Amino acid sequence: MVQIKSAPDEFSAEYIKIHIADPDLKFSKAKDLSKEKARERCKDPMLLSWYNGKTGEFYPRFDCGSGDKPAWVVFAEARGGNLTIDINDGEYIFIYLKL
Repeated sequence: MVQIKSAPDEFSAEYIKIHIADPDLKFSKAKDLSKEKARERCKDPMLLSWYNGKTGEFYPRFDCGSGDKPAWVVFAEARGGNLTIDINDGEYIFIYLKL
């Protein structure tokens, strides 16, 4: 028996880790860096949600789902989020939709 797998397309989920050697890395710079990396993967990425591991802040700020995943992850997944940029092992996380 042969397992048939479809070829990955431009909308397949990707998880990219970036390490920035800057102990004073601010959210705004991390966001800019994530956008640059996302643009390498698609022409017009749409930021759906984010998480600031330094402060615990996240967007969007409302309850979404009732499972084990954080609301900001559920929100992005429900809207087709298919590109996650993880900076410094969870210090900052951005989830995009590749358009």
